[in-house]
Amino acid sequence: MSRRKFLRTAAVAVAAAGAAPILPAFAKEAVKKSDSETLVTTLYKSLNEAQRKDLCFPFDHKLRLEVDNNWHITPKGIANALAADQQAMVKEIFMGLHSAEYAEAVYKQVEHDSGNAGFGSSSIALFGEPGTGKFEFVLTGRHCTRRCDGDSVEGAAFGGPIFYGHAAKGFNEKADHEGNAYWYQAKRANEVYQALDGKQRQLALLGKSRGENGNETIKLTGQKTGLAGLRVGEMGRDQQALVRKVMGDVLAPFRKKDTDEAMKLVEGNGFENLHLSFYKNENIGEDEVWDVWQIEGPSMVWYFRGKPHVHVWVHIRDKA
Repeated sequence: MSRRKFLRTAAVAVAAAGAAPILPAFAKEAVKKSDSETLVTTLYKSLNEAQRKDLCFPFDHKLRLEVDNNWHITPKGIANALAADQQAMVKEIFMGLHSAEYAEAVYKQVEHDSGNAGFGSSSIALFGEPGTGKFEFVLTGRHCTRRCDGDSVEGAAFGGPIFYGHAAKGFNEKADHEGNAYWYQAKRANEVYQALDGKQRQLALLGKSRGENGNETIKLTGQKTGLAGLRVGEMGRDQQALVRKVMGDVLAPFRKKDTDEAMKLVEGNGFENLHLSFYKNENIGEDEVWDVWQIEGPSMVWYFRGKPHVHVWVHIRDKA
């Protein structure tokens, strides 16, 4: 949706609902600066007292850093908690957290996996207050945890742990994961596996992965050695260059400011300290295109669980 169409649609929605006229101020702000942080501030200012009671929390509330594969951070979906123009802002915030190349595909994934209620079943929470230096927006639902923090959370990519996934053709996907928005990431990771020699494959190919258990799934160890799989520092220069390229491709769905921060934090802990692993006991179709893999470092986890469908857990910080 273009900015002009968005503003026009939101204005009509406000008029139809008889809501307070928030659009004039919003329109001025949106034209000047249209990033997601600006829209989060505008959304916060538009909330009435009842909405703030349901959706707003102190910045240090324990809910802020929760993550899971299918959960709602507040009981009401945005379709029930927000007016039409506010829902449009939430969609715009979400789209803005993703790259232009992938935003529409990622939105369609959330719509699809959310069932009949679509994106409107997603729930949001806002922590802290804009302008105070500590503020974060969190959106959750099935196969979705996203954050918008405006760098309030120091030393954390994406504002904290995130989750994304897709069940494109049903709960149990086939080996080719037809239509899956994120399967391309596993195909790229498998190119790294194919580039390994026999000894390296022995180190990288393990039995069963870590599994999923909420925040425990993305717990950071702080270790530079002894992690699961093959240490990147033990790869050749060309192989390491391929890993870097693959990580860039894996980050491609997200906006540049977040991907740049993520790679800066990874490099800060030593790219050579990353460990790459694949899991042979979770291989759909036994085709040796590994459905489950991960990259782990001292202060990062990127866990791709592709069986029975895609779940991806991400946590990247400056220190564990």
